[in-house]
Amino acid sequence: MPHRHATRLLEAAAQIILGKEHELRLALACMVARGHLLIEDVPGVGKTTLAHVLARLIGLRFQRIQFTSDLLPADIVGVSIFERESGAFRFHPGPVFAQLILADEINRATPKTQSALLEAMEEHQVTADGQTLALPEPFFVVATQNPASQIGTFPLPESQLDRFLMRIRLGYPDRAAERALLLGEDRRGLLERREAVIAPEQLLELQHAARALTVTDRLVDYLHALVDSTRHDPELLGGLSPRAGLALLSAARAWALLEGRDHVLPEDVQAVFPHVAGHRLHLATDGRPVPPATLRRLVEAVRLV
Repeated sequence: MPHRHATRLLEAAAQIILGKEHELRLALACMVARGHLLIEDVPGVGKTTLAHVLARLIGLRFQRIQFTSDLLPADIVGVSIFERESGAFRFHPGPVFAQLILADEINRATPKTQSALLEAMEEHQVTADGQTLALPEPFFVVATQNPASQIGTFPLPESQLDRFLMRIRLGYPDRAAERALLLGEDRRGLLERREAVIAPEQLLELQHAARALTVTDRLVDYLHALVDSTRHDPELLGGLSPRAGLALLSAARAWALLEGRDHVLPEDVQAVFPHVAGHRLHLATDGRPVPPATLRRLVEAVRLV
């Protein structure tokens, strides 16, 4: 069963990323829902390692792009170079032509460079020199982002944020996990010896199984009421879009699958709502992202129908 693939993957990942079982489940749910993941946190808590773990354990072709202020769109997509032998230009693909892209510190690049990923994330294709080129399947972007208060960062535009299905934070490990990190083997060295525990084809099976889960009319009514409540809340600057509602349903399907069910419950919607909605909603007073307390209030305010 596809659920067994997910269990095996999560167990293997938890041996490398210690004390973050919930965050690992969220990251895998994002991939099962065919979405892109944004990890926002301070440096040094394992954001980059998490992306390496997902790529390695699923057997995905991996490319890391280090975003800096001087990075250009061509450094991501690729460039055409004139070849004397053929007398013509030949396109040399950039690192975006992989199955899992790590956009490391994405908010250190300029908005122009950030936008180079928009078409790839939305359409799974890129356009170069007037030609449209398909990207491999499956295709995921895992982006890491430092807090906006740090020096040398550019805020992601709303159009870019909306391409990420989920945003998660790893946070500091608990005492037991950090002791194990200090006393154990280096995580990168441990990961290098690990083989893939599932194949990309099995990840595709998980994606197909999630889309086949039963969603009742009552569940859709509840999800719509939750989305609609964000559009009439005076504390918020605008609400969730229809695309965000679709993203919430996809994430809830994936979460239900990882929980071993063949149908989606309101609890699945509630589990993923903060991570789907948190980067899409802003406070009306100053435009800042909504705090966790506001997201909890939104969930608590909508009754089951």
